[in-house]
Amino acid sequence: MTDIQNTPTNQASKKVFLASPRGYCAGVDRAVIAVEKALDHYGAPVYVRKQIVHNKHVVASLEKRGAIFVEEVDEAPEGSVLVFSAHGVSPAVVAAAEARNLNTIDATCPLVTKVHREVQRFASEDFDILLIGHEGHEEVEGTAGEAPDVVQIIDKDDSIAAARVRDPKKLIWLSQTTLSVDETMQTVVKLREKYPTLQNPPSDDICYATQNRQVAIKKVGAQSDLVIVVGSANSSNTVRLVEVALEAGAKAAYRVDFASEIDEAWFEGVESVGVSSGASVPEELVSDVLDHLAARGFGDVRNVQTAEEDIQFSLPAELRKELKAAGEETSNKIKR
Repeated sequence: MTDIQNTPTNQASKKVFLASPRGYCAGVDRAVIAVEKALDHYGAPVYVRKQIVHNKHVVASLEKRGAIFVEEVDEAPEGSVLVFSAHGVSPAVVAAAEARNLNTIDATCPLVTKVHREVQRFASEDFDILLIGHEGHEEVEGTAGEAPDVVQIIDKDDSIAAARVRDPKKLIWLSQTTLSVDETMQTVVKLREKYPTLQNPPSDDICYATQNRQVAIKKVGAQSDLVIVVGSANSSNTVRLVEVALEAGAKAAYRVDFASEIDEAWFEGVESVGVSSGASVPEELVSDVLDHLAARGFGDVRNVQTAEEDIQFSLPAELRKELKAAGEETSNKIKR
């Protein structure tokens, strides 16, 4: 695979602007490692509710190791090990798992858990909560499920028009963690036109990794004729990266799961290609794209770094306890 550090400048090569940060965030890394360590500790099968993260390659790799992905908890045999995905679940899902006596591991990203706690807090204070996010997304369903009687999902303009609140003075907005920062704030402006007393969340809900990747691809998109974002279609943050690249000035931007999906027609008249990846994408898939580009004359790879990331989350508490009792490694380090 291509070394993704800056390659020596080759005047004969067409340019690749490689966004950094890109790929795995701390929450995704934690969730994937949780499933891997659960498989090592308990043995196969380990059940996972929904996709652990939204990436085809990651899911397929874990399936090969013995993970079984299910849509709902009643598909996991009673008493089995079940991992909740990084996107989080509602209290109703937790209760359903307890009713089946499942050994659950909660791999919810801590930044998603933070938003769940905010919902709990403001619901207990009798606020109406406008949750900006994509209807049907697993994270949004889990977050809204914390207080369904007072949470309204704000997705498109028609949901703003349909919103109804009891007391405009006790009204707050929260958001899905993987949205476009700019688009979210545009939605807030529209909400505030309807509800001038709308309060802001106590802290930023859109996660650091989402923001960092969007900042990087803005810089890349402004310099690129074509942008290729690696990631799956059901990954909200990946889809947002394509949109942000176009808004930043890229002449064209496409999403691919794998290098094999790149269309040769995209390169007509292209002298520079920007590359990034969603927060649930392993680096090997980016390396494959760089190899694909190098074979087509795009060999001058220039790293475009806009932030450093060194955040790491500890493994889920349930898993740490089990591993510690068995004298096994409880850190997030794992041989890949």
